Amino acid sequence: MTYDLVIIGSGPAGLAAAIYAARAELQFVVLEKEGISGGQVLQTYEVNNYPGFKNISGFDLADAFRSHAESLGSNFVTCEVTGITRERDKTFHISCEDGTEYVARSVIACTGADHKRLGIPGEEEFAGAGVSYCATCDGAFFKNKTVAVIGGGDTAFEDALYLSRICEKVYLVHRRSLFRATGSLVSLARRAENIEFLTDMVPKEVCGTDGMVSSLVLKSVRTGAESSLDVSGVFVAIGMNPNSALFSQITECNKEGFIITSSDCSTQMPGLYAAGDVRTKDLRQIVTAVADGAVAVSSLVKYLSE
Repeated sequence: MTYDLVIIGSGPAGLAAAIYAARAELQFVVLEKEGISGGQVLQTYEVNNYPGFKNISGFDLADAFRSHAESLGSNFVTCEVTGITRERDKTFHISCEDGTEYVARSVIACTGADHKRLGIPGEEEFAGAGVSYCATCDGAFFKNKTVAVIGGGDTAFEDALYLSRICEKVYLVHRRSLFRATGSLVSLARRAENIEFLTDMVPKEVCGTDGMVSSLVLKSVRTGAESSLDVSGVFVAIGMNPNSALFSQITECNKEGFIITSSDCSTQMPGLYAAGDVRTKDLRQIVTAVADGAVAVSSLVKYLSE
């Protein structure tokens, strides 16, 4: 059969898209790689910035999204998508690893993005227990505490400035003495009394006590000397890798690999939309991913009616 819509990915953007697609009475299917919904939300120990939920685990929030979508009749299929093409009849053909093929008049890419990792001991062990990849998500948990931000770009400086309004002390750790961040952000950070720059340093290990981060081992790139920094949190801000390879052959991505979209989540390829972390946007949060899913469906409904 030919679906009205195939949603690829079942993080917050994909789940919201499923809810709105069901309400629009579209014939659609959601293809999810792992057989479990939620995406990066599942890695979040506690969410306290999603409206309506003062404190909820990432797993429980994702489960609530999934249950809502299922209650409306959404169809979820476990399928690792390996290819997508747009044919002359303007339909999309989506190929899966198991040989299954889906045909649809429209597609929403909700494949997300992965935070770049430091790749050091302790990082995975303390992820969600002091190691974070989102200051605006987790900063509130470190009120009046000492934290470190790793990175030298705009995101790292934005995170450091945000955390400086919450935390007692913020260390900004960068492997070089020069920064990629814009000059205005660097100037603002230098003026913040509780931000300290630790340049020409690289993180070597995240250490913890009683299951929570307690210190960060640093190494000087000049001398090789190691030192330990007492911190309660480590915020990694060294970039993201969008999961956009599937779509880069049929629509345009920016130099970082994020799918270029308009404000209505449409791409340069008619019928193809992108929602959530995989698309170009300023703020990557659960709430903005959910909004993207809704906007994308609203946009494609108009496209399908043309």
